[in-house]
Amino acid sequence: MKKISRRMRANLEKIQPTLYKPEEGIALLKETANAKFIETAEAHISLGLDPKYADQQLRSTVILPHGTGSEIRVAVITKEEKVKQALEENADIAGSEDLIEEILKGRLDFDKLIATPDIMPLIAKLGRVLGPRGLMPSPKAGTVTINLKESINEFKKGKLEYRIDKTGIVHLGFGKTNFSQESLLDNLKAVYDSIEKNKPAGAKGKYFKSLFISSTMGPSIPINSIQLKEK
Repeated sequence: MKKISRRMRANLEKIQPTLYKPEEGIALLKETANAKFIETAEAHISLGLDPKYADQQLRSTVILPHGTGSEIRVAVITKEEKVKQALEENADIAGSEDLIEEILKGRLDFDKLIATPDIMPLIAKLGRVLGPRGLMPSPKAGTVTINLKESINEFKKGKLEYRIDKTGIVHLGFGKTNFSQESLLDNLKAVYDSIEKNKPAGAKGKYFKSLFISSTMGPSIPINSIQLKEK
């Protein structure tokens, strides 16, 4: 049996067996985020979806009003004549077939990879490298686009991709624990609204089954998701 630290035991004692109002849950998240580094505020949302069915898939993006709190390194793969433009639009890395070869050899010093549609046929061979890391460009994720400026800026400012896992749960970070309570609440509300807006056609029964928030090293806090809808 895994030993629970004194810090975690003290934090767990603060959690009551009840659904917290969103603002109360976030206040408790900040209170229990007492590790020796600035932790990420995480949301774990169980949905009434079975991802083995095509009409119950969920994959989309959300722009967090107050960003993620992390510096996002954006790479762009495009045709040679557009590489300079991508760098001028604030991409950290940009290239064409040369960058594709570098990635095949192991270069992965970026958090988001954007591609223009005209280069996509050449990117197919990167699937085995990028797929397991969730970095493969996709139109649904907003990472295959002709509008490089808008896409780069959105991801830099806090645009997040999310998807349902095989158990029907969405996991994502919605800020840092040193954000204000109001900023974290705004970000969590944006996540809720995005998931609601992108509800798959095949969803049946109760859509939001449960919503828990936590800091990276903190305990899970159950949230009344209905009250987010009312915000």
